[in-house]
Amino acid sequence: MNIFSETKKTLEKKLPFVIYRKPNTTIIKAWFQENDNLYTSENYTESGFIFAPFDNKDISILLPKSKSIFMQEEVDLENNTVKEYKNYSSSSSETMHIELVQKGIKAIDDNLFKKVVLSRKEEIKLTNFNPVETLQKLLKSYPTAFTYLWFHPKVGMWLGATPETLVKIKGNNFKTMSLAGTQVFKNTLNVTWQTKEIEEQQFVTDYINDRISNISNNIKISKAETIKAGKLLHLRSVITGEINSKNATLIKTLHPTPAVCGLPLESSKKFILNNENYKRTFYTGFLGELNLDKNNENTSELFVNLRCMEIKNNSAFVFVGGGITIDSNPKSEWEETIAKTSTMRKVL
Repeated sequence: MNIFSETKKTLEKKLPFVIYRKPNTTIIKAWFQENDNLYTSENYTESGFIFAPFDNKDISILLPKSKSIFMQEEVDLENNTVKEYKNYSSSSSETMHIELVQKGIKAIDDNLFKKVVLSRKEEIKLTNFNPVETLQKLLKSYPTAFTYLWFHPKVGMWLGATPETLVKIKGNNFKTMSLAGTQVFKNTLNVTWQTKEIEEQQFVTDYINDRISNISNNIKISKAETIKAGKLLHLRSVITGEINSKNATLIKTLHPTPAVCGLPLESSKKFILNNENYKRTFYTGFLGELNLDKNNENTSELFVNLRCMEIKNNSAFVFVGGGITIDSNPKSEWEETIAKTSTMRKVL
């Protein structure tokens, strides 16, 4: 397969690249940068593939269209599932996360914010790790996710299979989503959602609607629906409209969303930066195609970087989190992170 063989060659040369597949498609795409320069973007006006961090004060990495070779091809990977992995985490990780959630609930009770998304990272030691084979396992296991392998010698390596779109822009039209709430999939989409999960998803929907109302017209919001992502279920509403400002303004307005940060935005973000036990870097940032010219229309398609891992020093660091409200149960929130961690664990 040309793209996979080219990826292996590019890794050997230690040059930047990304290989990815969009949700519900069979087309694999890739950008292979022709040098090892570190290109960045502050205003999202360039064209290429963007990899942006959670904290918008940090730099976003760009694989520029003008400096990269683009490839795409149809791929037929058998949709067989990867074997289940028995969940395991240390008791110290559990204690730390439960204490963090308890601190978040107290902050909500003290009226610092209404919701906060708290996360952790878990280290998994690797032996004989093959990034291309791991990507192929992700592609087989998660056909409805945006699935990718990203590498830059001056930044590092990331893989993921995310269920969440940040925004799709085509000309003056855009499409985004509010995604929140989690249940383990048990062979049916006909499930009951608890008040905490319904309110959490509504928080996100209302926030996005409020944020984009000044820069867009004809906003339409679908009813919340249950969707499947791997072995998990989520609540999602689709939001569409027309932009009356620059594309970059819409991207900056949407990121970060309450689905990865909280409400109100600034106070919950400050709590995350001050209280989480690590730095998120690109986890809960976004990535995807930026300002590409298709059929004489400017298009961008960006995804929130969830269900992801960073590969570093023979270890995979898996990132996972959940939305915390006044009704959250710390033990249940811990168990939710375990369910989400299995998405990445089972392919390693």
